Amino acid sequence: MPEFSRPLHLGSVGPDGRREVLEAAEAERAALARRFGIPAVESLRAELRFRPEADGAVRAEGRLAADVVQNCVVTLEPVAQRVEEAVALRLLPAGVEPRDEPDEPDDIPSDGGVVDLGEAMAEQLALALDPYPRAPGAALPAEASDAAGRPLAALAKLRPAAPRH
Repeated sequence: MPEFSRPLHLGSVGPDGRREVLEAAEAERAALARRFGIPAVESLRAELRFRPEADGAVRAEGRLAADVVQNCVVTLEPVAQRVEEAVALRLLPAGVEPRDEPDEPDDIPSDGGVVDLGEAMAEQLALALDPYPRAPGAALPAEASDAAGRPLAALAKLRPAAPRH
């Protein structure tokens, strides 16, 4: 069971479309933080608009906003960050094949005509997280770089020499 589950029945999106606001509760945010391996997800909110397409798919567009805390890659101090991302997805009913177009929204297949929007937003958040968060002013120590300033190059000196034959 996903930590943040908000099922949407594709059939509930009428010809005029619909709007939906998803907001994660405290327990859901704590479970997502554990899943992502970060100290905290302090807020998670998505505002989405759904429009039906001619082939039965549903286009979902909107914004995802989250406040998260990650650990600095240099100091391991907590770093608060704001994530704001545009969201564009195509929700697919049974029988509609995913398109493999790089400039098109990601296709999300349904299970029996139901798509878990919460899980889709959790995945979008995971992709938007900074892979190398840094605390303000955090810098690698000088001994971690070589004379050319390449980070962690000093570790190469610790590698054992390759045997000669």
